[in-house]
Amino acid sequence: MPDITDASLYPGQADQILTPRDEPELLEHLSRARQQQIPVTFMGARTGVTGAAVPQNGWAISLARLNHLQIEPGRAIVGPGVLLRDLQSAAARSNQFYAPDPTENTASLGGNIAANASGSRSFRFGATRDHVEALRVALITGEILEIRRGQPITFDVPSIGLPRTTKHSAGYRLAPGMDLIDLFIGAEGTLGVVTQAELRLLPPPDELISGVVFFKSDEAALDAVDQWRQAPGLRMLEYLDAPSLKMMDVPHAAALIIELEGDTDLDMSGALEADSWFAISASDRERFRVFRHTLPERVNDRIRRSGFMKLSTDYAVPIDKGREMLSIYRQRLVEPYVIFGHIGDAHLHINTFSDSQERFDSNKALMTELARAAVELGGTVGAEHGLGKRKAHLLEIQYSPAEMQAMREVKRRFDPQWLLGRGTLFATGFPGDSYKT
Repeated sequence: MPDITDASLYPGQADQILTPRDEPELLEHLSRARQQQIPVTFMGARTGVTGAAVPQNGWAISLARLNHLQIEPGRAIVGPGVLLRDLQSAAARSNQFYAPDPTENTASLGGNIAANASGSRSFRFGATRDHVEALRVALITGEILEIRRGQPITFDVPSIGLPRTTKHSAGYRLAPGMDLIDLFIGAEGTLGVVTQAELRLLPPPDELISGVVFFKSDEAALDAVDQWRQAPGLRMLEYLDAPSLKMMDVPHAAALIIELEGDTDLDMSGALEADSWFAISASDRERFRVFRHTLPERVNDRIRRSGFMKLSTDYAVPIDKGREMLSIYRQRLVEPYVIFGHIGDAHLHINTFSDSQERFDSNKALMTELARAAVELGGTVGAEHGLGKRKAHLLEIQYSPAEMQAMREVKRRFDPQWLLGRGTLFATGFPGDSYKT
């Protein structure tokens, strides 16, 4: 029985790993799984941190070979196995631009769609959902749904309450008359699996300035966030706290990473402008991206060496509650930890470090307490990573029992045997499990 994990080190096993070479072969596997009542977990690049792509039994179906990539004016046609970096490169060669930019650019686009991933440029461009024009979705029955943006849902659903955040990726999006396509984006492979997507491409900006701006104090950085958030042309506003910078061997109190279209001037009061880094070239912008990406790599390496599973948050709150949530983090967290991420969207990631089972258990319980605090402020327990299996228990913090039941009914409509992504999103609730490993 092969062992499987993801970037969070969440452990799992599959009886068999299948790697279909095309859509017809994938449909054959799904039909056979339904007939034999075998649970199925879909896998992409396994760069996720929630365990959604980690099976607990049954079959693991890798989508890596479904990697067709076609660039056209204004759009890209992609298979789920295409990596984000390959789409970004191909779009750039055609003098176009794919806006969503999750930090891990080796992630698969199928995974990005399944989690409604976003990243730093969502500050201006929104999440993956906002750039999907059409999908082909394979169902457990072996059928294919072809869905385009604007096609309404074909059955009755209630309206599920959404948080007052700019980003949200936790549970199914439900509303009467909604676009059917939005039901599958962010569903984490629990309703069906994307076999092809049409994604919108944009013209590249004429002028782009990037910067890593360091500050003499954390308060100065937060003041700059409040001032810069409304700046015309600003499309990225990222934050790194002092412990994050220390892991990057940078001795400053805080930093903001920015990306700006045009020539808007930013007020640099409180910034260490002489020590900061600025760039207008693509190569320097790539250097800044690598700098930002190196932090989670170092965090993950430290966690791996500790022997404990990754404990991190993906909570976001309304913009006007951003400072309050950050204050709550600092009041309740016990060092060591780092805080960094998408401060423009009031969406900061926490990563804690455990050196004992006692500390791990304490940090794990704290993550749930902080989820409740985020929701109380009008926020979300999952902004861009989805919930997977590791964080499925948070769904009940976000939604009422009636809303949870509505989601389960949608799940049963598409997957009555509860075979797809078992354990993802819904920690419990599948009908009598007749499958035995």
